Amino acid sequence: METLLFIEDDDAIRLALSLALEDEGYSVREAPNGAQGLLSFEREPVDLVLLDLRLPDMSGFEVCRSLRAKSIVPIIIITAQTDTVDMVAGLEAGADDYVTKPVVPKELAARIRSLLRRVHLQDQSPPQPSVFGDVELRREQGVVLKGDAEIDLTKTEFRLLCEFADHAGSVLSRDQLLERVWGYEYLGDSRLVDAHVRRLRVKIEDHPDDPKLIVTARGVGYRLIA
Repeated sequence: METLLFIEDDDAIRLALSLALEDEGYSVREAPNGAQGLLSFEREPVDLVLLDLRLPDMSGFEVCRSLRAKSIVPIIIITAQTDTVDMVAGLEAGADDYVTKPVVPKELAARIRSLLRRVHLQDQSPPQPSVFGDVELRREQGVVLKGDAEIDLTKTEFRLLCEFADHAGSVLSRDQLLERVWGYEYLGDSRLVDAHVRRLRVKIEDHPDDPKLIVTARGVGYRLIA
């Protein structure tokens, strides 16, 4: 049974969603604030974290960055319906996905299944090393090197880079990337792709604002220059 950590200060929301996710077959650990959530994760890591951005003791962004500094665990942030800025900031802090309030349990469960399924597929993928520029992708080790230095990527960033490497030279649309990396069709949002491409560029490009490896195909998507 896969275990989720749900960090949410609203008792009613936390209880309702925890019960719904347990009905979907997950074990759910709960935390009412950021400090307790980080302590719970430190004591016993989980398979995925659900993180509300509005917490009483610290911002969800701080919690997300702290989790990401020590782990590549998948993180789904929960934000208000109109907080587009918070959504983008949360993704750039290291989250893999987001849902908006009011949260629909079935949609949330679908997103969780998709993320965890992609993680498992990545872990089972055959060795296929790739080199582009001074970046080397070693899939069998789950490692990316830039020069001689190892780059820390989240599981979603790693999958995104693998997808680009598999189609080097070809333009991949945002919809294609959503389907292949996140497993979403109608559930997805192209801003997920843009935020993760920005984070990936910061980590692998010499000049992220003038990328030479992952370039934009204006109005369509992105292309990896091998």
